[in-house]
Amino acid sequence: MMEFIKTLARQAGAIALADGMRLQSGNIHTKATARDLVTDTDRKVEEFIVSELGKRFPEYGIYGEENGGKHAEREYCFVIDPIDGTTSFVRGFPNWCVSIGLTRKGRSVAGAVYQPVTGDLYYAEEGKGSFVNGLRLQVSQRERLEECVLITGFACLRAQFKEENNLKFVARIAPELTDLRKFGSAALDCCMTARGAADGFWELFLQPYDVAAGIVIVREAGGTVTDLFGGKEFPGSGFICTNGKIHEKLLKYFYDFKNLRR
Repeated sequence: MMEFIKTLARQAGAIALADGMRLQSGNIHTKATARDLVTDTDRKVEEFIVSELGKRFPEYGIYGEENGGKHAEREYCFVIDPIDGTTSFVRGFPNWCVSIGLTRKGRSVAGAVYQPVTGDLYYAEEGKGSFVNGLRLQVSQRERLEECVLITGFACLRAQFKEENNLKFVARIAPELTDLRKFGSAALDCCMTARGAADGFWELFLQPYDVAAGIVIVREAGGTVTDLFGGKEFPGSGFICTNGKIHEKLLKYFYDFKNLRR
């Protein structure tokens, strides 16, 4: 199965990359807000992935960002983000990817994240380790926040969430770090944590398709994944993944997170 998912992610990425070279304004649309972009390519790539998965695994459920669920209640369900980082895709930044995760009873058990611009393919299967381009991944071993680089994002602002957003947490945490990054793709942010390039990543108001593949990639690299209360209700109650060594320290900064939901 893993080889099939990896191949499919590469094929989907090739379609997206080719389309991106000829992307025009007429191919770009908005969803809930003017800041929430979707392209014809997002939909095209998702349709391709869903079609191929349906042929190979007709008994599995599928849940995609663009077209929602199809038998998503089944024991095994593929969770798809055809282009995670659509704004980067539209603007020509390299930080976007194809993300295909597999869940069993809601738990992420396998996944592949492919970044077409760089050619990096991240993948993991529960109990079998986490890899990029065939090389084993391992989270960092840093324990002091002042030595750490973290990643965050602003899905909350894109959704125009004013009651609770990430700005106050950034203001608290950033001064304690070596540095803070924002790349715009939650799936790739998980992968950066898994490979030790970053020591952790947090964000508010993500959706399951944003992190389904990234979760198992982080865990199999030795990292820790929880919600912002240290529990298992992610991403609905916020999302944080780290090298494990700084996890409890970071959770303390979210003591007044209101856990609002869209």
